[in-house]
Amino acid sequence: MKVTIYTDGAARGNPDGPGGYGAILQFVDSKGTLHEREYSAGYKKTTNNRMELMAAIVGLEALTKSCEVDLYSDSKYLTDAFNQHWVDGWIKKGWKRSGNEPVKNIDLWKRLLKAMEPHRVHFIWVKGHAGHPENERCDGLATAAADGDGLLDDVVESL
Repeated sequence: MKVTIYTDGAARGNPDGPGGYGAILQFVDSKGTLHEREYSAGYKKTTNNRMELMAAIVGLEALTKSCEVDLYSDSKYLTDAFNQHWVDGWIKKGWKRSGNEPVKNIDLWKRLLKAMEPHRVHFIWVKGHAGHPENERCDGLATAAADGDGLLDDVVESL
């Protein structure tokens, strides 16, 4: 099955202000009918990069069977990590960046890699705030979640 996922993350007062993510999943069934689902949540204290990763994670974790996925994001942090093979280098270096500095958000990178396992994922960068309809909708979901009530705790898992 072919699925398209659009994602965006937002943070107010980045870093460590409230933030949120938005994800839209689209697929066409065997009858040619377009199906769409939206996901979003807000967090009390987080960063924009963590929310960008969460949007992709939640989108992929929502899939119930192996899929071919086009994942659109306006985050170079997310798309370049795969398209420029940064993740491969981080793993080879024991989750270290150049200069032997630890990679940030390792917990979410590992969760994302696990969410990707059953799928074939293509990361596609889109320019943010440039009128791309689904990217604008994801931005609206993410900012509404960041500004909403019932914000969650962004717990950084130790690995």
